[in-house]
Amino acid sequence: MWSSNWPVSPGPSRSTRRWCRRPTPASARNTGSPRTPISHPDRAAPPLSVLFRFSLFSLMNFRFPFTASAVTLALAAAVLTPLAAEAAPAPETSILRVNITSQGYNFALPWQKQRPGTRRGLGALLEGNRVLVTAELAQDATYIELEQAASGKRISAQVEAIDYEVNLATVVPVDAPGDFFKNMEPLVLDTGLKPRTALEVWQFEANGAPVTSTVDFDRVDLAPYFLEDQVFLIFQANGAVQYRSGTFTLPVIHEGKLAGMLLRYNARDQVSDILPAPMIENFLKDVAQAPYEGLPSFGVRIAPTLDPQLRSYLKLDKYEGGVLINSVTPGFSGAAAGVKEGDVIVEINGNKLDARGYYQDPSYGLLSLGHLLRGACKVGDVMRMKLIRDGQPLDVDVRMLRKEANEFLVDPYVFDRQPRYLILGGILFQELTTPYLQLAGKEWKDRAPFRLVYAQANQDDFLKAGRKKLVFISGVLPAPCTIGYERLSGLIVNKVNGKEITDLAALAAAVKLPENGIHRIEVTDGPRTIFIDDAQAKQDNEDFLPSRYRITEMEQLK
Repeated sequence: MWSSNWPVSPGPSRSTRRWCRRPTPASARNTGSPRTPISHPDRAAPPLSVLFRFSLFSLMNFRFPFTASAVTLALAAAVLTPLAAEAAPAPETSILRVNITSQGYNFALPWQKQRPGTRRGLGALLEGNRVLVTAELAQDATYIELEQAASGKRISAQVEAIDYEVNLATVVPVDAPGDFFKNMEPLVLDTGLKPRTALEVWQFEANGAPVTSTVDFDRVDLAPYFLEDQVFLIFQANGAVQYRSGTFTLPVIHEGKLAGMLLRYNARDQVSDILPAPMIENFLKDVAQAPYEGLPSFGVRIAPTLDPQLRSYLKLDKYEGGVLINSVTPGFSGAAAGVKEGDVIVEINGNKLDARGYYQDPSYGLLSLGHLLRGACKVGDVMRMKLIRDGQPLDVDVRMLRKEANEFLVDPYVFDRQPRYLILGGILFQELTTPYLQLAGKEWKDRAPFRLVYAQANQDDFLKAGRKKLVFISGVLPAPCTIGYERLSGLIVNKVNGKEITDLAALAAAVKLPENGIHRIEVTDGPRTIFIDDAQAKQDNEDFLPSRYRITEMEQLK
């Protein structure tokens, strides 16, 4: 994450400041790759020295109606013109500033929006006038603008495709771009990088002058990109990166090609986390084949099998490695293929797993099986697995399926839309989402209501009970109808008026059927049963709540 403040650390450490050289003046800085003379199909371009010697020899031995300087300049221009026409990618011609105005919703008061904010980042220009940015930069965007750093020329843009799990988005102009992209050079991907490679990080000074930092790519791992529970392939590089204010993610370049997008930088350790080009390539291929599908999910929890007693119990004595499946979530790829709790995965697509769940990747070395089951496959792929079930080998073909965020019991993320809610006489009902729990701060797993955190971590139990979503009382607005209930919050709703509550739509239907003019709300804890007068609730919804709290809509079910 990049913002006006340096991520992880508020600023470079003393050692960073000591070892970082002062930025080279823009006039003396070499920010691009060496230019290569263009070869013509019918003849090879002679070196400049030969041309200049030829021009001087001609002037000494022949008579021409023009001067020596004119000949020299004309010949030099003839050679240099194709070089300028096909210049190698450089920060000035291949990356753009992306200015974004965004406004998300308030998950505590879901009928309200948060204050608008602005973000500025850098995007990599791709073929077709597409600009690649991170989803984190483009989240909840209400206005997007592309800007040339040097000239300040700007154009309005919009999101073409966005994936919050892999933290990538493409931005395209709203209208015909005219000459905005004239003389700009799109980047191509470098998907063949291996560790021990030098990379360049591109960015701009405030005045538009390019800045290049060199880092050494030396390690591959799996780590979150943007969402903390979504783990994918990541490159780690060492080296000091010069920070420039207003920067939100940076393009990473290798020999003039896009190697990735820098997501985070630890100034103390001088370690950069880079979203690699192979993941970008998969995203762009999916975007090109509309509709965009996203990455599949296997839907199981696994555990290592290092304990000798556990291996003996699972009858793994004659096998090497393997990981135990602790649970299988309904609706995912594993459950659809018949994978069961207690199975042991020993091999995936010919890659043997050790007892920790790692395999030997031909390009990157030791990696977790999570890369095989998410980042390295796409929706519809068939993964051939070798399992051990009750001590016997079993071959299973798993067709990888996609499960959207809104199909989970608890939405793992909510962007670009309003949270779902319903208000009954001042009682605020919501469907539980991870962003709501994160209102408790970075330590939300310890600080948020325990019963809600437990539900988020153990969704299978509720899904098997027939729930589609987890409806809960998030708070109570003081109103005539709710006197005595003002302190209630964090209560999971089981039934309303005798009807099972599987989601907000079921709740909306149940509140239309009061029992003798009274709503009976059954919850898991606290008072267990809440009684609300239907006539008073309707009056509060129509008159009191709109005037007191400026609520214009009492429900949002979409």
